[in-house]
Amino acid sequence: MNYFKLFIVEDDPFYGELLKRHLQLNPDNEVFLYKNGRECLDNIHLQPDLISLDYGLPDISGSEVMKKVHIEYPDLPIVIVSGQEDVKTAIELLKKGAYDYFVKDNDTKDRLWNLINKLREREQLKTEIDVLKEEVGIKYSFNNIKGNSQAIKNVFKLIDKAQKTGITVSITGETGTGKELVAKAIHYNSTRRNFPIVAVNVAAVPSELIESEMFGYEKGAFTGANTRKIGKFEQANKGTLFLDEIGEMDLNMQAKLLRVLQEKELTRVGGNEVIKLDSRIIVSTNRNLGEEVKKGTFREDLYYRLLGLPIELPPLRSRGNDIIFLAKYFIDEFCKENKIALKKISPDANDKLIKYSYPGNVRELKAVIELAVVLSDDEEISSDNINFNSTDSVSNFLVDECTLTEFNSRIIRYFLDKYDGNVMLAAKKLDVGKSTIYRMLKNKEL
Repeated sequence: MNYFKLFIVEDDPFYGELLKRHLQLNPDNEVFLYKNGRECLDNIHLQPDLISLDYGLPDISGSEVMKKVHIEYPDLPIVIVSGQEDVKTAIELLKKGAYDYFVKDNDTKDRLWNLINKLREREQLKTEIDVLKEEVGIKYSFNNIKGNSQAIKNVFKLIDKAQKTGITVSITGETGTGKELVAKAIHYNSTRRNFPIVAVNVAAVPSELIESEMFGYEKGAFTGANTRKIGKFEQANKGTLFLDEIGEMDLNMQAKLLRVLQEKELTRVGGNEVIKLDSRIIVSTNRNLGEEVKKGTFREDLYYRLLGLPIELPPLRSRGNDIIFLAKYFIDEFCKENKIALKKISPDANDKLIKYSYPGNVRELKAVIELAVVLSDDEEISSDNINFNSTDSVSNFLVDECTLTEFNSRIIRYFLDKYDGNVMLAAKKLDVGKSTIYRMLKNKEL
């Protein structure tokens, strides 16, 4: 049984016994009664969950007992119980670390009873949070970023190095390759795992709001600022700040971000207080920031500040049999979540999956597989159940190996279909002579 261990330190034997008998009405409470401070300190090795401490003890003052206890057990809650209602003394004791201050009267036993229930609930909640944190750590373990290809194994090695240090990490890769998942894997396996990871999608925040969103603002800083707002940097203090799509940040905000990163401090919009920061920075982008620096759209000094440990995520099309590995994983997960009998992938469906180019990467594969499970009428998913609805249709022409002439034919055919056979418009869009298209049509090359 999980007992709640309580010390009652009380020099009045009658009152002490009264408290003990009342609190023992709950069989989960284990109550120890001591008549002076020395007895309490001699038994502190029993590690109580709470101490009810008389302020006016005959040998050592309650304040001194509390001080000695907190040297060894700084987080142990101690309630001071006094025969007199002295507000000044109560405030002083609370400043010194007392959990609460009770006046000794007929209601004290009920206050202690309620406090014990409160502390038990808090401990249970803490245990549940610790379990959830552990589960989250397992969920975002990089071992659960699925794949066996050499390309993804190289990523695993870099994630392992990143989680062992506090180095800034820059993650690059196409949309849908799992940049946020990698950022969370690094955070939840690092020494900062017990603090929050705060994600900001830079592209989703309007440029006029990005400063107040990142740095926070004081009440009255601008019209509509009716209360103080804590920014993302402060929310991520001691944890990790994940800046997604950092390449979308405008130059003005880039300059302000650089200063915060260099000084490790900020001032809220409309405020004067300097706030010290301690957070790890992870950024991601699907752009080539080096090229953006050359174009003048991204600051070179910020680029080198954020580069840190670069992790480039491979597109799904370059991961070979990881496509089938991930497909099977998504099938199992979807079937379990929806209580559907597990399904297999037919050889022709495997072949179709492997040949596709996946412009939407892992995110697209997941959507395709979940739809295939729904469309399948038996225990096997066929190629007919695999439907690709990519908006990047031209890129899919590159799935098969063809000659340049065959590629040209495919592209022209695509544009003719797109513009309902209008040769003039297709020729204009492709910047080729209309006679070229007419000739290919006549020779049945399309």
